[in-house]
Amino acid sequence: MKKTALIFGAGGFIGSHMARRLKVEGYYVRGVDLKYPEFSPTAADDFILGDLRDPHVCQNVLDRPFDEVYQFAADMGGAGYIFTGDNDADVMHNSALINLNIIPLCVQQRVGKVFYSSSACMYPAYNQQDPDNPRCCEDSAYPAQPDSEYGWEKLFSERLYLSFQRNYGLNVYIARFHNIYGPEGVWRGGKEKAPAALCRKVAEASDGGEIEIWGDGRQTRSFLYIDECIEGVRRMMASRFSGPLNIGSDEMITINDLARLVIRISGKRLSIRNVPGPEGVRGRNSDNTLIRQVLHWAPKYPLELGMRKTYAWIAQQVEASRTAETAAALWEGNGATRRVCQ
Repeated sequence: MKKTALIFGAGGFIGSHMARRLKVEGYYVRGVDLKYPEFSPTAADDFILGDLRDPHVCQNVLDRPFDEVYQFAADMGGAGYIFTGDNDADVMHNSALINLNIIPLCVQQRVGKVFYSSSACMYPAYNQQDPDNPRCCEDSAYPAQPDSEYGWEKLFSERLYLSFQRNYGLNVYIARFHNIYGPEGVWRGGKEKAPAALCRKVAEASDGGEIEIWGDGRQTRSFLYIDECIEGVRRMMASRFSGPLNIGSDEMITINDLARLVIRISGKRLSIRNVPGPEGVRGRNSDNTLIRQVLHWAPKYPLELGMRKTYAWIAQQVEASRTAETAAALWEGNGATRRVCQ
C-alpha cells in the first residue's frame, strides 16, 4: 500500500520540489496552496487550491489520516520583503494563522509525522554581528532576539509544534532552513532572495554595465541548493530526531563575492555598486555539527555548481520575458496602426 503525504505550500519553490521527490519514492501526494507551481506542472496526484488562513479549507484538505505532512506554507520573501518593516503584520498574522489552523487537525486525524519548515532567521541577531564568525548552532536560539518579525513568527511556531508534541503526542520534525536556492524559485517581483536576485540583475545587465548590491556587500551568508534541502528533509523524516535541526550549507560567502561569482559565470564584464538597502544581520552561516551527529550526513554540494544551474535557468527566464515583452509591444504597435488607418 502506498504511503500518503500532504504538502502545505505545494505551489511554492520547496513544496513543489518535495512533491516530485515523494512521487519518485512512490508516495501518493496531495498538495495545497493558493496557486499552482509557477514554472512546471505539479507532481502531486491531487492538488487543491485554497487559502490556508481559512480553517474550513484546512479541514477539507486534512480530511483523513496521512502518513506524513509537510508544512512549507508561509508569508515570506527576501530581504526586500522581510526587512523593510512594511509587511510585518501580514508576515506575523498569515503564517501564524496557517500553523494554528493546521496543527490541531494533525492531532485530530492522527497524522503519522509532521514536518515544519522553520528558518535560520529565528537565531538571535546579537550572535550574528560579526560577518566572519556568526553563531548559529541549534542551542544558541535563546535568549531570543530574531532580526525580523519573520524570525519571531518562526520561533513562535517552533514552540507551537513542540508543545503539541509534548501535550498530544504529535510526531513532529522541525528544521531551520538556511537560504534555499535553485531553479524554479522566485526570481523577480520583490520576494526573491539574494541568489535569484543577483542572477536576475546580472542576466538583465548589458556587458560593461553595473549591478547594485544592497549594503556594503561584506555581509556574509551561506546558501543551500534545493536538491540538498530536499535530501536533508527526507533523511530527517527517516530518523528519530525531531529537531530543531539546521539544514543548510556551511560554505559561507560575502554578498559581494556571491555577485562576483555570478558575474564570472555569466561571462560578462560588470561592476558592482553598493547602495543603501535592507540587508539583515551582518553574518549568518549554518552550523552543521548537530546534523552530522544525528543524521551522519551534511550538505556538501558546491555553491558554484548550484549557482551555475540557477543562473542558466534564470537567464532563460529573463530572455523569455524579454521576447514576450517585445512581441506584446509589436502587437500593440500593429494594432495602433490599423486603428489609425481605419
